[in-house]
Amino acid sequence: MKNTRRDMIKTAAIATTGLALGLHKNAFAFSFDAFPTKRPLPANRRFVSDAVENLIIEVKKGIADEEVAWLFENCYPNTLDTTVTVGELNGKPDTFVITGDIKAMWLRDSTAQVWPYLPLVTKDKELKKLIEGVIRRQTKCINIDPYANAFNKGKTGSGWITDKTTMKLELHERKWEIDSLCYPIRLAHGYWKTTGDTAVFDEEWQKAMRTVLTTFKAQQRKTDNGPYKFQRITETSTDTLPLSGYGNPTKKVGLIHSMFRPSDDACIYPYLIPSNLFAETSLRQVADIFLDVLLDKEFAAQCNTLADEVAGAVKLYAIQLHKTYGNMYAYEVDGFGNALFMDDANVPSLLALPYLGCCTPNDATYQNTRKFVLSNDNPYFFKGLYAEGIGGPHVGMDMVWPMSIIMRALTSTDDKEITQCIKMLKATHAKTGFMHEAFNKDNPTNYTRKWFAWANTLFGELIVKLYNEKPELLKQVF
Repeated sequence: MKNTRRDMIKTAAIATTGLALGLHKNAFAFSFDAFPTKRPLPANRRFVSDAVENLIIEVKKGIADEEVAWLFENCYPNTLDTTVTVGELNGKPDTFVITGDIKAMWLRDSTAQVWPYLPLVTKDKELKKLIEGVIRRQTKCINIDPYANAFNKGKTGSGWITDKTTMKLELHERKWEIDSLCYPIRLAHGYWKTTGDTAVFDEEWQKAMRTVLTTFKAQQRKTDNGPYKFQRITETSTDTLPLSGYGNPTKKVGLIHSMFRPSDDACIYPYLIPSNLFAETSLRQVADIFLDVLLDKEFAAQCNTLADEVAGAVKLYAIQLHKTYGNMYAYEVDGFGNALFMDDANVPSLLALPYLGCCTPNDATYQNTRKFVLSNDNPYFFKGLYAEGIGGPHVGMDMVWPMSIIMRALTSTDDKEITQCIKMLKATHAKTGFMHEAFNKDNPTNYTRKWFAWANTLFGELIVKLYNEKPELLKQVF
């Protein structure tokens, strides 16, 4: 018989789990008989890593839930399967990474997409070369324009060429976001710590890092507005900047201005706190490399000095007393005493601070902040029939980002909370086998971006982390 007693028991157990979580009764209303792979045929995959394939086989054996195992198999290799172009430039590795359904390379996304593979590079020389190629491509991009967030593979221009800013043909978009310069540092530092390889720290990379420091200092705007401004002819307010393209006013207190968030939405108050904390962490990583590898004490000291200044300003201006949650981080501030209390799903976020190495998970200020961002007091926290999670203005109200659910699990020390997150992710992929940009809290079939590699690979990273650290959690049917 097609529907065996074991199948019926299994389906009933899953449905009961869903109802216990408070999910809609139709969350599991499809066949569990088989889960055919959603990956491209092997011949059509952009890159194949033996280390990645072996890990998929190994981890799947530790996952009791067939659907979660299927999601992992589809999602974890998605960046390699579909988004990378590997080659050489001037005799050195060069890797271009698109985001998925947008054929451009974001400095942020490209790091996040390959980051989960970093632990495997010592087992796979070609994978190591691929990530080296990402670092070298990011270096090239920073040296083209440190204020751009997204780049074309060549001098092709883009639909945003008419933006009122200094566009170049190599640029896909030129929204200044602090994290665009932090993510390449995170990747280069992580690559070095994993492999011991210092070849990427050549003259071009050193030039890029000096540009990063210069850009961060310029965007403290202590003497003038600096060289960056941006305006776009649009009906969407979050896609342009007020006051002649320089953004809303600030008191110059040592924090770094970020005119856009990692969602590519404009900041309300230009001191974006998660990104400033990320910048502090990144500057210390650059100092680490210049001190230990390049033996340049002077530049290392400059990086640490700016990191100290940012850290001090965060303590003075970003940690605010909330009437319910106590001392916590505001999302944005202006230095005049005004603060925006919210969080956005995109990383860096307040929720993701431990994930990025900006604080420890048990830090008191972070814990207060975490309680806030995962509550109804966060205007972009949505709770519906299928899931609860953080969204943001980029997609709109009632749209939960799977990324926020994944990040909640990645930063949690509570097994019940982690289990709940996996249940929600399982319940909301809309039978596609992949994560999405966002979905409606009451109707997961209403989702945005069916091909969003960052969210897919991040889900894979979560499952690998659980396999390594909490394997017992994967031995249940979610």
